Amino acid sequence: MQQLKPIPLDEIRAAHERLAGVGTHSPLLRLNVDHAPAEIYLKLENLQPIGSFKLRGAGNVLQLADSRELEQGVWTASAGNMAQGVAWYAREMGLECTIVAPDHAPETKLAAIRRLGGKIVKVPVADWFQILRDYGYEGMEGFFIHPVTNRAVIAGHGTIGLEIFEQLPDVDVVVVPYGGGGLSCGIASALRPLKSEVKVYAVEVDTAAPLAPSLAAGQPVEVEYHASFVDGMGAPFLIPEMWPLVSQLLDGSLVVSLEDIADAIRVLLERNRVLAEGAGAAPVAAALAGKAGDGKVVCVVSGGNIDTGKLIEILLGEIP
Repeated sequence: MQQLKPIPLDEIRAAHERLAGVGTHSPLLRLNVDHAPAEIYLKLENLQPIGSFKLRGAGNVLQLADSRELEQGVWTASAGNMAQGVAWYAREMGLECTIVAPDHAPETKLAAIRRLGGKIVKVPVADWFQILRDYGYEGMEGFFIHPVTNRAVIAGHGTIGLEIFEQLPDVDVVVVPYGGGGLSCGIASALRPLKSEVKVYAVEVDTAAPLAPSLAAGQPVEVEYHASFVDGMGAPFLIPEMWPLVSQLLDGSLVVSLEDIADAIRVLLERNRVLAEGAGAAPVAAALAGKAGDGKVVCVVSGGNIDTGKLIEILLGEIP
């Protein structure tokens, strides 16, 4: 179990160079809404080749791995987006790839994993969460990429922070969906030395939000977990190794409802023609509600991999 510290800026810059041409330089656009509480910008990671930011972290760790570590293939535990990132790079590198997915993973993401050549092993969601704590699963072999705590994964995700600063130097706030903390802590690791006054907020859905009460208590706490269409974030607990990082780097957690997120998905599609999955729309939901304050607020639209059926329900004004 590794001791996690903020990623030095030079490691994040090296990751950005390493990933040049693949999984970098996503657009930053202004959200087209009237009377918003802030100038809201969209960092469009949903436009990555796999429809998610996870290509950055997966690519960085696999390019840094020793070839001998990869002889028996690679595997990860993922509900869909990290799985696609690992599978995409595994295919490019000619590696066997296995994904351990929770039994509620959306079919859209599972189908994408299969298209990329990944083998899927489904497990009960409680067992899947335990993998994040245990760093292993019985019967699995090969190079394991922890989807959250791997240092190279966090550095890869941190490249988004570099790009935000380049694209909008006078940014005031960055709002990031919170799954396990790798994305938010990577971005914060990049932004702190570049512009220390920038606030970096996590955003959680109220059906699975352990970070907000943990920050309030000053220590990790567990909460009830309810699966929802917001499958790209949320958990019943914080990964213990992440607590020193999130408590040091993040300025707080903004909690939004399923209804808020569904509204944000509709706004993104109607106003900017941007397709976001639940986790990707969550920062926009927080910003539109005024929870991120005023000024120039960048929302990281982390992914756009949403089941078509669920999207239709949302566009009809329903909650899947």
